[in-house]
Amino acid sequence: MTRLSRFLLCALFLTAAVSCSRKATINAVLEQAPQKDIIVKLLDINRYQVLDTVRTDDAGKLSCKVSVQKGQPEFVYLFYGDVKVASLLLEAGDKVEVKADTLGNYSVTGSEESEKLSQLERSQSQVTARLRALSAEYASAPASEQPAIRQQMTREYVDYYRTCVRYVMENSHSLTCVPVLFQNLDENLPVFGQVTDAIHFQSVCDSLSSVYPDSKYVKALRKEAETRRDYMELDNRLKNADQINYPDIELPSIEGEKVKLSDLDSKVVLIQFWSSSQAEQKMFNLDVLKPLYDKYHSRGFDIYQVSLDVDKAAWASVLKKQQLPWTNVCDSRGIQSPYVGLYNLQDLPAMFILKDGSLVDGKIVDSKSLDKLLESLLK
Repeated sequence: MTRLSRFLLCALFLTAAVSCSRKATINAVLEQAPQKDIIVKLLDINRYQVLDTVRTDDAGKLSCKVSVQKGQPEFVYLFYGDVKVASLLLEAGDKVEVKADTLGNYSVTGSEESEKLSQLERSQSQVTARLRALSAEYASAPASEQPAIRQQMTREYVDYYRTCVRYVMENSHSLTCVPVLFQNLDENLPVFGQVTDAIHFQSVCDSLSSVYPDSKYVKALRKEAETRRDYMELDNRLKNADQINYPDIELPSIEGEKVKLSDLDSKVVLIQFWSSSQAEQKMFNLDVLKPLYDKYHSRGFDIYQVSLDVDKAAWASVLKKQQLPWTNVCDSRGIQSPYVGLYNLQDLPAMFILKDGSLVDGKIVDSKSLDKLLESLLK
């Protein structure tokens, strides 16, 4: 064999080895499901992406391979129709064996992370079933027995919450912590739903970032951790702030300096949430707000305008062009801003009026009604 031939053979072997190392193999047996289509799906942050449809043989067996980048494990699921029959957390080179039925009961070997995920889902399913049974019992029980059942439901939840906290603390370098942090025991009952749970999100995120810095799941977790941390900080500020009857706001101005809504000492303050990306809102600044500001500012009127633009550069450009004289701040978290929830924003623009530090219950439907309200408040 010539030197060139040996070189090409070696290169071919290395290419094949690299290619194989970026695959995970799934061998599965689905009980009583011969010649059935099984859908292989990948979790793409908050939605499923269909990878393949594999048909079982006469014995219910199937085999498939999934691409997995080194250092970036993937959450992969097997579906029979609408039923999720197996959940897997696969790393490059994994070879897993799955035994399942069409009802969603399964076991897995060959992947430690997948085995952990299986146990976690089993535990969640068990506690969810217990809570639903207790809820049904509560609904049909006489009033005298309901408090005891409610206490039992609370104990179930608290015990499970503590179990989950212990798990994420002991397994903080495992990606299985991600689904644990986002678990729901019911549609409106997240396991980690307390404000202070932001600490657990941040801790797990920091640990996982050191192991899987390029994982899309870790990057998404970081965004959620940052949002929850902001909520927690805001909640602490509100609890420790001087008594006011409106949610205070503290955001950076175009100069980058944070400005508090409560620092404005004008008699009447208009709070407006808006987006500089919408043409009609930019026109509203010039056609409505600027004339009103010029008319009433000397009588004690001011504006605290909050942009929810993710693109801060675009927002800053609009401000410079329009030369708006009032306080302008920007929350680049957009709809993820905690102020969206605190002010119950349903649409943009949204306006609120403060008079002497108290929210005014006045209806604003157009520029005329706003002018009329300001005239009455600034007498």
